[in-house]
Amino acid sequence: MESPAIPATAPAAVLHKVGGEYVLAADHPVKQPSELKPDECLIRLEYSGVCHSDLHIKKGDWGRDPILPLVGGHEGVGHVVAMGKNSTEELVKIGDRVGVKWIADACLRCEMCMQGSESSCLTSFVRSHGFMVHGTFSQYVVSYTKYVTPIPEGLHSAAATPILCAGLTIYKALKQTNAKAGDWVSISGAGGGLGHLGVQYAVAMGFRVLAIDTGAAKKELCLRLGAEQWVDFLESKDLVKDVQAATGGSGPQAAVVAAGDAKPFNQALTYIRFTGTLVVVGMPGKDAILSVPINFLVSKSATIVGTAIGNRKDMAEALQLAAHGKVQCQYEVKELKDLNSVLDDLEGGRVAGRVVLKL
Repeated sequence: MESPAIPATAPAAVLHKVGGEYVLAADHPVKQPSELKPDECLIRLEYSGVCHSDLHIKKGDWGRDPILPLVGGHEGVGHVVAMGKNSTEELVKIGDRVGVKWIADACLRCEMCMQGSESSCLTSFVRSHGFMVHGTFSQYVVSYTKYVTPIPEGLHSAAATPILCAGLTIYKALKQTNAKAGDWVSISGAGGGLGHLGVQYAVAMGFRVLAIDTGAAKKELCLRLGAEQWVDFLESKDLVKDVQAATGGSGPQAAVVAAGDAKPFNQALTYIRFTGTLVVVGMPGKDAILSVPINFLVSKSATIVGTAIGNRKDMAEALQLAAHGKVQCQYEVKELKDLNSVLDDLEGGRVAGRVVLKL
């Protein structure tokens, strides 16, 4: 199939300085087919997600600045419209509907990639969409043929978009708990973008879910999606006791914390049961500290696991669960011009579920 006509410019949201606002540019340059390198592809996006990580990058919370100017965003769905000359065509072809993720590319040859830890590949550190390479807050994005993700038929592009980061990340975190069917798993930040997907993935995996978040809307969402118990962290006078009481008195076998503040991580170490596992998946600001008294950790026989985004196999599994209707992202569709207000709402904790931008 031949490439469709590619415009010289297209709308994009561009960050010019850390701590600043995104500027909507109507004439952002579009890389032309003749400029694509082998195994690069140009994608005309339909939708982009907005992630809490986009807020952290905008504010410079991680102690590592993005490229500037930056087209942010790292989850998007669209169609391949061009490929670099001499690209490997069996991987992807023009017209394919594909997803773009946080990891734009990985070497697939190093020790980390060979063991399935592609998020620890050094190539992935310098090729991350919306951080070190341009991302999905644009009608067109350049990605890599060996790392874009085919989207299953029957799954709407808007519904698939949040699975590419939020869904993948929380699904991988749940796998890292090593919990068994029937075990209690608590999810902090359960009403947010990662968390509400986590509730559904956990239920699909056979876990009993305790949701931790705040507000009536998030409580209704989490219970409707399958959580058996709910604890409101703002209403609770003693969160540790309330979590343990809600899970039979001993605490959950595993805690997945997808929050943007250090406090829930430290609380989770206290309320998980003996031999329990804390999975650290949220990314608070650079000064956040996990305080672990060594004697406490040893006596509790607890396990602490840090997890980043999943690999290509995890991605395929997460999308298939969504395609089969086991996981349904709760999302609101907005436009690219709404990006700054969406980020403000994320910072204020006013987003239940996810927001996707129609491009």
